[in-house]
Amino acid sequence: MLNAVVLGSAAGGGFPQWNSNAPACRRARAGDAAAVPRTQASLAVSANGRDWFVLNASPDLRLQIEATPALHPHEGLRSSPIAGVLVPGGDVDAVAGLLHLRERHRFSVYAPARVLAVIAANPIFHVLAPDCVERVELPLDRRIELAGTVGSSGIAVVAFAVPSKVPLYLETAGQDPGIAEEGDAVGLEIIDSGTGKSFFFIPGCAAMTGPLRRRLTGSELAFFDGTLWRDDEMIRLDVGNKTGRRMGHISMSGDDGAIAAFRDLGVKRRIFIHINNSNPVLLGDSPERQLAETAGWEIAYDGMEVRL
Repeated sequence: MLNAVVLGSAAGGGFPQWNSNAPACRRARAGDAAAVPRTQASLAVSANGRDWFVLNASPDLRLQIEATPALHPHEGLRSSPIAGVLVPGGDVDAVAGLLHLRERHRFSVYAPARVLAVIAANPIFHVLAPDCVERVELPLDRRIELAGTVGSSGIAVVAFAVPSKVPLYLETAGQDPGIAEEGDAVGLEIIDSGTGKSFFFIPGCAAMTGPLRRRLTGSELAFFDGTLWRDDEMIRLDVGNKTGRRMGHISMSGDDGAIAAFRDLGVKRRIFIHINNSNPVLLGDSPERQLAETAGWEIAYDGMEVRL
Protein backbone atom coordinates (compact mmCIF):
# COMPACT_ATOMS: atom_id res chain seq x y z
CA MET A 1 0.00 0.00 0.00
CA LEU A 2 1.29 3.46 -0.90
CA ASN A 3 1.21 5.91 1.99
CA ALA A 4 1.74 9.56 1.05
CA VAL A 5 2.12 12.44 3.47
CA VAL A 6 1.93 16.06 2.34
CA LEU A 7 4.96 17.68 3.96
CA GLY A 8 4.20 21.08 2.46
CA SER A 9 1.44 22.37 0.21
CA ALA A 10 2.26 26.02 -0.61
CA ALA A 11 4.25 27.48 -3.49
CA GLY A 12 7.54 29.38 -3.14
CA GLY A 13 7.61 31.60 -0.06
CA GLY A 14 5.04 29.51 1.80
CA PHE A 15 1.89 30.85 3.43
CA PRO A 16 2.19 33.37 4.90
CA GLN A 17 5.11 34.51 2.77
CA TRP A 18 7.80 36.11 4.94
CA ASN A 19 7.60 39.54 3.27
CA SER A 20 3.93 39.62 2.31
CA ASN A 21 1.54 41.96 4.09
CA ALA A 22 -1.39 40.98 1.87
CA PRO A 23 -4.74 40.41 3.62
CA ALA A 24 -4.59 36.61 3.35
CA CYS A 25 -1.10 36.48 4.84
CA ARG A 26 -2.16 38.80 7.65
CA ARG A 27 -5.05 36.46 8.41
CA ALA A 28 -2.68 33.48 8.54
CA ARG A 29 -0.33 35.30 10.93
CA ALA A 30 -3.25 36.25 13.16
CA GLY A 31 -4.23 32.61 13.60
CA ASP A 32 -7.43 32.82 11.55
CA ALA A 33 -8.86 29.28 11.37
CA ALA A 34 -9.82 29.84 7.72
CA ALA A 35 -6.25 30.81 6.75
CA VAL A 36 -4.16 27.80 7.78
CA PRO A 37 -0.38 28.34 7.34
CA ARG A 38 1.46 26.09 4.91
CA THR A 39 5.09 25.33 4.13
CA GLN A 40 6.53 24.94 0.64
CA ALA A 41 5.41 22.01 -1.51
CA SER A 42 6.81 18.58 -0.77
CA LEU A 43 5.50 15.04 -0.43
CA ALA A 44 6.80 11.89 1.30
CA VAL A 45 5.79 8.40 0.17
CA SER A 46 6.44 4.85 1.32
CA ALA A 47 5.17 1.42 0.32
CA ASN A 48 6.69 -0.60 3.16
CA GLY A 49 6.69 1.85 6.09
CA ARG A 50 10.48 1.56 6.30
CA ASP A 51 11.83 3.34 3.23
CA TRP A 52 10.54 6.85 2.61
CA PHE A 53 11.05 8.98 -0.49
CA VAL A 54 10.70 12.75 -0.57
CA LEU A 55 9.22 14.32 -3.71
CA ASN A 56 10.49 17.91 -4.08
CA ALA A 57 13.32 18.98 -1.79
CA SER A 58 11.51 21.99 -0.34
CA PRO A 59 13.47 24.82 1.31
CA ASP A 60 11.38 23.98 4.41
CA LEU A 61 12.44 20.33 4.43
CA ARG A 62 14.15 20.24 7.85
CA LEU A 63 11.08 21.63 9.60
CA GLN A 64 8.85 19.30 7.58
CA ILE A 65 10.87 16.28 8.70
CA GLU A 66 10.57 17.36 12.33
CA ALA A 67 6.80 17.74 11.91
CA THR A 68 6.45 14.20 10.47
CA PRO A 69 7.11 11.35 12.96
CA ALA A 70 7.46 8.78 10.16
CA LEU A 71 10.59 10.64 8.99
CA HIS A 72 12.27 10.82 12.40
CA PRO A 73 15.42 8.79 13.21
CA HIS A 74 14.52 5.39 14.71
CA GLU A 75 17.83 3.49 14.96
CA GLY A 76 21.09 4.26 16.76
CA LEU A 77 22.47 7.71 17.39
CA ARG A 78 22.13 8.79 13.75
CA SER A 79 19.74 7.40 11.16
CA SER A 80 16.90 8.35 8.87
CA PRO A 81 14.18 6.44 7.06
CA ILE A 82 14.69 8.72 4.03
CA ALA A 83 16.02 6.42 1.30
CA GLY A 84 15.79 8.89 -1.55
CA VAL A 85 14.73 12.29 -2.81
CA LEU A 86 13.03 12.75 -6.18
CA VAL A 87 13.64 16.18 -7.70
CA PRO A 88 11.21 16.90 -10.57
CA GLY A 89 12.58 20.35 -11.48
CA GLY A 90 15.50 22.69 -11.03
CA ASP A 91 13.62 25.55 -9.36
CA VAL A 92 14.81 26.71 -5.94
CA ASP A 93 11.56 25.34 -4.45
CA ALA A 94 12.53 21.83 -5.58
CA VAL A 95 16.29 21.65 -4.88
CA ALA A 96 17.14 23.93 -1.93
CA GLY A 97 16.04 21.36 0.64
CA LEU A 98 18.82 19.03 -0.43
CA LEU A 99 21.19 21.21 1.57
CA HIS A 100 19.40 20.16 4.78
CA LEU A 101 20.41 16.54 4.11
CA ARG A 102 24.17 17.08 4.17
CA GLU A 103 25.01 15.21 7.41
CA ARG A 104 26.53 12.14 5.70
CA HIS A 105 23.31 10.14 5.55
CA ARG A 106 23.20 7.59 2.74
CA PHE A 107 20.40 8.17 0.26
CA SER A 108 19.88 8.65 -3.47
CA VAL A 109 18.91 11.76 -5.41
CA TYR A 110 16.72 10.89 -8.40
CA ALA A 111 16.21 13.53 -11.09
CA PRO A 112 15.98 13.90 -14.87
CA ALA A 113 19.19 14.61 -16.76
CA ARG A 114 18.56 18.35 -17.10
CA VAL A 115 17.97 18.74 -13.38
CA LEU A 116 21.01 16.64 -12.46
CA ALA A 117 23.06 18.94 -14.70
CA VAL A 118 21.78 21.99 -12.79
CA ILE A 119 22.74 20.37 -9.48
CA ALA A 120 26.16 19.31 -10.80
CA ALA A 121 26.89 22.83 -12.06
CA ASN A 122 26.42 24.39 -8.62
CA PRO A 123 29.30 23.59 -6.25
CA ILE A 124 27.20 24.21 -3.15
CA PHE A 125 25.62 20.77 -3.69
CA HIS A 126 29.05 19.18 -3.22
CA VAL A 127 28.16 19.18 0.49
CA LEU A 128 26.21 16.03 -0.38
CA ALA A 129 29.29 13.79 -0.32
CA PRO A 130 29.35 11.49 -3.38
CA ASP A 131 30.45 8.51 -1.24
CA CYS A 132 27.13 8.86 0.65
CA VAL A 133 24.70 10.38 -1.81
CA GLU A 134 24.24 8.72 -5.19
CA ARG A 135 22.80 10.75 -8.06
CA VAL A 136 20.53 8.66 -10.24
CA GLU A 137 19.08 9.80 -13.55
CA LEU A 138 15.34 9.47 -14.03
CA PRO A 139 15.01 8.58 -17.71
CA LEU A 140 11.88 10.00 -19.30
CA ASP A 141 9.00 7.61 -19.98
CA ARG A 142 10.77 4.58 -18.53
CA ARG A 143 9.90 2.79 -15.31
CA ILE A 144 12.66 2.37 -12.73
CA GLU A 145 12.58 0.77 -9.29
CA LEU A 146 13.61 2.90 -6.31
CA ALA A 147 16.28 1.33 -4.11
CA GLY A 148 15.41 0.57 -0.50
CA THR A 149 17.81 0.60 2.42
CA VAL A 150 17.56 -3.20 2.60
CA GLY A 151 16.16 -4.92 -0.47
CA SER A 152 13.31 -3.49 -2.50
CA SER A 153 11.50 -0.32 -1.54
CA GLY A 154 8.34 -1.58 -3.18
CA ILE A 155 8.08 1.62 -5.24
CA ALA A 156 8.70 2.27 -8.93
CA VAL A 157 8.55 5.59 -10.73
CA VAL A 158 7.99 6.88 -14.24
CA ALA A 159 9.12 10.43 -14.99
CA PHE A 160 7.60 12.29 -17.93
CA ALA A 161 8.09 15.75 -19.37
CA VAL A 162 5.37 18.35 -18.78
CA PRO A 163 5.04 21.83 -20.34
CA SER A 164 7.43 24.01 -18.33
CA LYS A 165 10.22 26.56 -18.51
CA VAL A 166 13.78 26.75 -17.25
CA PRO A 167 14.24 27.85 -13.62
CA LEU A 168 14.06 31.61 -13.07
CA TYR A 169 17.75 31.87 -12.12
CA LEU A 170 18.74 30.30 -15.46
CA GLU A 171 16.72 32.70 -17.60
CA THR A 172 18.55 35.21 -19.76
CA ALA A 173 17.71 38.73 -18.60
CA GLY A 174 15.12 40.40 -20.77
CA GLN A 175 14.20 37.25 -22.68
CA ASP A 176 11.11 35.08 -22.40
CA PRO A 177 12.41 31.48 -22.36
CA GLY A 178 9.08 30.13 -23.54
CA ILE A 179 7.32 26.91 -22.60
CA ALA A 180 8.70 23.56 -23.70
CA GLU A 181 8.50 19.84 -22.85
CA GLU A 182 12.19 19.02 -22.72
CA GLY A 183 12.61 17.82 -19.14
CA ASP A 184 13.25 21.11 -17.33
CA ALA A 185 10.38 19.93 -15.13
CA VAL A 186 8.75 16.53 -15.02
CA GLY A 187 5.72 14.86 -13.61
CA LEU A 188 6.10 11.66 -11.62
CA GLU A 189 3.96 8.54 -11.59
CA ILE A 190 4.58 6.77 -8.28
CA ILE A 191 3.78 3.06 -8.52
CA ASP A 192 3.28 0.39 -5.87
CA SER A 193 5.36 -2.47 -7.30
CA GLY A 194 3.26 -5.05 -5.49
CA THR A 195 -0.28 -3.93 -6.31
CA GLY A 196 0.33 -1.90 -9.47
CA LYS A 197 -1.64 1.02 -8.03
CA SER A 198 -0.21 4.45 -8.70
CA PHE A 199 -0.67 8.18 -8.33
CA PHE A 200 0.67 11.27 -10.08
CA PHE A 201 2.68 14.13 -8.60
CA ILE A 202 2.78 17.17 -10.92
CA PRO A 203 3.55 20.30 -8.86
CA GLY A 204 4.51 22.46 -11.86
CA CYS A 205 2.80 22.39 -15.24
CA ALA A 206 2.15 25.21 -17.71
CA ALA A 207 -0.66 23.64 -19.76
CA MET A 208 -2.66 20.50 -20.39
CA THR A 209 -1.53 18.67 -23.51
CA GLY A 210 -2.84 15.66 -25.41
CA PRO A 211 -0.16 13.28 -24.13
CA LEU A 212 -0.67 14.44 -20.55
CA ARG A 213 -4.44 13.99 -20.85
CA ARG A 214 -3.97 10.43 -22.08
CA ARG A 215 -1.55 9.65 -19.28
CA LEU A 216 -3.89 10.94 -16.55
CA THR A 217 -7.18 9.59 -17.88
CA GLY A 218 -8.84 7.19 -15.45
CA SER A 219 -6.12 7.42 -12.82
CA GLU A 220 -6.77 6.94 -9.11
CA LEU A 221 -5.14 10.12 -7.78
CA ALA A 222 -3.32 13.22 -8.97
CA PHE A 223 -1.54 15.89 -6.97
CA PHE A 224 -1.53 18.77 -9.45
CA ASP A 225 -0.19 22.30 -9.86
CA GLY A 226 -2.46 24.72 -7.99
CA THR A 227 -0.21 27.77 -8.00
CA LEU A 228 -2.71 30.43 -9.11
CA TRP A 229 -6.48 30.74 -9.28
CA ARG A 230 -6.33 32.88 -12.43
CA ASP A 231 -3.54 33.49 -14.92
CA ASP A 232 -3.18 37.25 -14.26
CA GLU A 233 -3.72 36.95 -10.50
CA MET A 234 -0.42 38.45 -9.37
CA ILE A 235 -0.69 41.33 -11.82
CA ARG A 236 -4.21 42.17 -10.63
CA LEU A 237 -3.08 42.10 -6.99
CA ASP A 238 -0.04 44.25 -7.80
CA VAL A 239 2.35 41.69 -6.31
CA GLY A 240 4.06 40.65 -9.54
CA ASN A 241 4.32 41.44 -13.23
CA LYS A 242 4.12 37.96 -14.76
CA THR A 243 1.23 35.73 -15.69
CA GLY A 244 1.04 32.22 -14.37
CA ARG A 245 1.85 30.76 -17.76
CA ARG A 246 4.93 32.98 -18.05
CA MET A 247 6.06 31.48 -14.74
CA GLY A 248 5.35 27.95 -16.00
CA HIS A 249 2.08 27.32 -14.16
CA ILE A 250 -1.43 26.59 -15.41
CA SER A 251 -4.20 28.43 -13.55
CA MET A 252 -6.97 26.62 -11.67
CA SER A 253 -9.86 28.52 -13.25
CA GLY A 254 -10.78 29.55 -16.78
CA ASP A 255 -11.54 27.67 -19.97
CA ASP A 256 -7.92 26.53 -20.28
CA GLY A 257 -7.37 26.05 -16.53
CA ALA A 258 -6.82 22.85 -14.58
CA ILE A 259 -10.40 22.47 -13.32
CA ALA A 260 -11.75 22.56 -16.88
CA ALA A 261 -8.93 20.37 -18.21
CA PHE A 262 -9.62 17.58 -15.69
CA ARG A 263 -13.38 17.69 -16.06
CA ASP A 264 -13.65 14.71 -18.43
CA LEU A 265 -10.51 12.77 -17.51
CA GLY A 266 -12.13 10.51 -14.94
CA VAL A 267 -9.40 11.06 -12.33
CA LYS A 268 -10.94 9.66 -9.16
CA ARG A 269 -9.24 11.96 -6.66
CA ARG A 270 -7.78 15.37 -7.52
CA ILE A 271 -5.70 17.40 -5.08
CA PHE A 272 -4.23 20.84 -5.73
CA ILE A 273 -0.71 21.36 -4.35
CA HIS A 274 1.98 24.09 -4.71
CA ILE A 275 -0.51 26.88 -3.97
CA ASN A 276 0.73 30.48 -4.03
CA ASN A 277 -0.01 32.82 -1.12
CA SER A 278 -1.99 35.03 -3.54
CA ASN A 279 -4.41 32.20 -4.40
CA PRO A 280 -7.77 32.68 -2.63
CA VAL A 281 -8.41 28.93 -2.40
CA LEU A 282 -6.05 28.95 0.59
CA LEU A 283 -8.86 30.65 2.49
CA GLY A 284 -11.43 28.17 3.71
CA ASP A 285 -14.21 30.76 3.52
CA SER A 286 -13.51 32.07 -0.01
CA PRO A 287 -15.89 31.66 -2.97
CA GLU A 288 -12.97 30.24 -4.96
CA ARG A 289 -12.46 27.46 -2.40
CA GLN A 290 -16.13 26.58 -2.69
CA LEU A 291 -15.94 26.55 -6.50
CA ALA A 292 -12.90 24.27 -6.48
CA GLU A 293 -14.45 21.85 -4.00
CA THR A 294 -17.77 21.82 -5.85
CA ALA A 295 -15.81 20.83 -8.97
CA GLY A 296 -14.46 17.83 -7.05
CA TRP A 297 -11.05 19.13 -6.03
CA GLU A 298 -9.33 18.99 -2.65
CA ILE A 299 -6.87 21.60 -1.42
CA ALA A 300 -3.72 20.04 0.02
CA TYR A 301 -2.64 21.00 3.53
CA ASP A 302 0.50 20.19 5.52
CA GLY A 303 0.17 16.85 7.26
CA MET A 304 -2.52 15.54 4.89
CA GLU A 305 -2.24 11.74 4.53
CA VAL A 306 -3.39 9.72 1.54
CA ARG A 307 -3.34 5.92 1.22
CA LEU A 308 -3.67 4.05 -2.04
